[in-house]
Amino acid sequence: MLYGFLRFVFRLIFYILFRTRVYGRENIPAEGAVILAANHASNIDPPLMASLIDRPVSYMAKIELFENPIFGAAIRRCHAFPVKRGESDRGAIKTAVTVLKEERVLGLFPEGTRSKTGELQKAEAGVALIAAMTGAPIVPVAILNTHRIFANGGLLPQLRIKYGQPISFQGDRKSKEALDAFSAEIMAHIARMKEELGKK
Repeated sequence: MLYGFLRFVFRLIFYILFRTRVYGRENIPAEGAVILAANHASNIDPPLMASLIDRPVSYMAKIELFENPIFGAAIRRCHAFPVKRGESDRGAIKTAVTVLKEERVLGLFPEGTRSKTGELQKAEAGVALIAAMTGAPIVPVAILNTHRIFANGGLLPQLRIKYGQPISFQGDRKSKEALDAFSAEIMAHIARMKEELGKK
């Protein structure tokens, strides 16, 4: 109920205020486990990526956000679950794996933290590891211009987002080299789509 209401509100905000253009929604599987992996430049990225598609999305959110009982309860109802940043949080990984085993959608940001400039950063190992553990396909997602909101005169920039074609991990999940290569592949897809969005 709350999730559906907030999705409606955010869609209005993104379409009307930010004139958001969306591409590639047909690339998201209609059912089954899937990971949405996007670049991250703003706190607005999670609701942007989730509200513009029809399937509910579960997110890892920093544990500090759950310290407020009211806000914490609200984001839990919106399918968020806590993660301890800066360390290997096995509990969060276990929850992420459960989300995918239940054939739901998991939203992740491979870079692990926001890029204040909008430039892509190196991916951490978490997304590739979760994909390798579950066999879930990854839909790379490119988000453009969220770093410009309220910055450098960009009060309400036009936002653009593209959902790419699914890719899957094919290597040995115990191989660090294979996981690193897949992480780099994810970011390469995102970089290419960001460049395409910049030309639209």
